[in-house]
Amino acid sequence: MSSKVFIRSGLLLWCGVAAGLLPAPGIRGQEPAPQGSVLLLTDRLFDSEKGTFLDEQNVLVQGRRIVEVASDITAPEGARVVDLRGYTVLPGLIDAHTHLLYLEDPSGGLTMEGIKSVVMEGTPLRALHGAARARTFLDAGITTVRDLGNSGRFGDVALQRAIQDGSLPGPRMIVSGPGISPVGGQFPGLNPEWEDLADAEYRVVSGPEEAADGVREAATFGANVIKVYSNNTPNPAYLSVEEMRAIVEEAALLGLKVSAHATNDRAVWNAVEAGVHSIEHGYQVADSTLRFMAEKGVALVPTDVDSAGVIYFMEAMGNEALSPEQVSSYTAPLHDRLLRARAAGVTIVAGSDMYVNMGRPQGDAAKRVLFAYLEAGLTPAEILQAATVNAGALLGLGGRIGVISPGAYADIIAVEGDPEADFGSMERIRFVMKDGEVYRMPEG
Repeated sequence: MSSKVFIRSGLLLWCGVAAGLLPAPGIRGQEPAPQGSVLLLTDRLFDSEKGTFLDEQNVLVQGRRIVEVASDITAPEGARVVDLRGYTVLPGLIDAHTHLLYLEDPSGGLTMEGIKSVVMEGTPLRALHGAARARTFLDAGITTVRDLGNSGRFGDVALQRAIQDGSLPGPRMIVSGPGISPVGGQFPGLNPEWEDLADAEYRVVSGPEEAADGVREAATFGANVIKVYSNNTPNPAYLSVEEMRAIVEEAALLGLKVSAHATNDRAVWNAVEAGVHSIEHGYQVADSTLRFMAEKGVALVPTDVDSAGVIYFMEAMGNEALSPEQVSSYTAPLHDRLLRARAAGVTIVAGSDMYVNMGRPQGDAAKRVLFAYLEAGLTPAEILQAATVNAGALLGLGGRIGVISPGAYADIIAVEGDPEADFGSMERIRFVMKDGEVYRMPEG
C-alpha cells in the first residue's frame, strides 16, 4: 500500500469514527453543558406519556438531563433549589411547524411578501430577525420547534447553529432547509422569466432523480428533516407519488423523516402512499384518507387558528368586523377535520405555521394554536400531549423531549394556574428551563 493510499485510508477511518461521535440531528452538542444540579419542587406535574396530572413530584436535573422524578428527593450538596409549588409544571412545549425566518404582513400577498424576503431582506437579515423571534418562543414556553422552510438558502441552519453554540437564546431547532416543491414554489402569478426567484426559496424539482438529489442537498447542508410540497398551494401543481417516494427512500437512507405540506385530499393521500411521516395542514381530507393515515402511522399537524386569530387577521386585511357566525364559518371546517382525525385514530401533533404578523410576539401568537384545538373540542390533556410527547416522537426525539422523565433533556416549564380547569393558564408562563438552563424564573 502506498503512503498516499495509507493516509487516505486513515482519514476515511477517522471520518467513520468521528461520524459516530456527532450529536443526533437537532441535538445540542457543541456548547458546554450547564454545570451542577437543580432540584425543582413541584406540587402538580403533567405526565405527558400518561396524559395525567400528578401531585407532589419533584424533579432533579443534573447538567442538561433529568435524572430523577419522585415525591421525595434529597437535594445533592450544592444543588440549586427552585420552588415551583403553586404552579403547574409541564414538559417544554414543542411547535412542530414554524417559520422563524419569515413573517408576513397580513395585508400583503404571499408572492410579494415572499419575494420581498428573498430580494430585499436576504438570508443574513432574515436570520437576524429569526434570532429575535426565537427568543419569543422560549418566553412562550416553547423549547423546541421544527422549522419547515421559507428561510432562503439554509438560513434556518445558520440560526440553529447559533442557538446550539450558545451565541443566542432560542428553542432547540429541527430544520428542513428549502422545501422540495413542484415548479413555482408557493409564488403564484410569478412571471416565467423570474422563476429563479422561487428557486431561491424552494428546491424546485422535476422527476424522481431530481427529487432524491434535493434530499441529498438538504442533508449535506444541515437539514434534520425533509419538507416536501405534495401540492404547492396556492399554485396548482403536485409532486407525483413517484417523486415523493424517491424522496422518502433517500431520506430513510440518510436517517431523516419527511414532512409533507398537503392541503387537499388528493395531496394527503398521495403523500401517505409515498410514505411520509407527517401531513401538514390537511384542511380538506376525507374520512377514508384519515383512516389510511392512521393505518400507516402518519401524524397530522393541524395548523389551525382560533376565533381571536380569525378576527384579528380579517381586521388587518381591512375587512369589516365579523359576526360570530362568520368567524364560525372559518373555524368550523377546521374543528370538524380535527375531530374526524381523532376519531380515526390519527396521532395529532401541535404545529402553528404562524408566519403572519399578528401584532404580538411570534411565540405568543404561535401558542394560540393550542386554543384552536381547545375550541375544536380536544381536552386539555390531549392538547398538551399533542404539544409534548406526540411531537417529540414525530421529531425523532421520543423519550428525550416532550416528557419529564429520567434521561430526558431538561426542558421544563411552569404555568400559573391549572390548565385542566383554566386553559388560559397556558398564557401565564412563569418558569422556562431548556437543556437545564433557566431562561425565566417566577417573580418574587
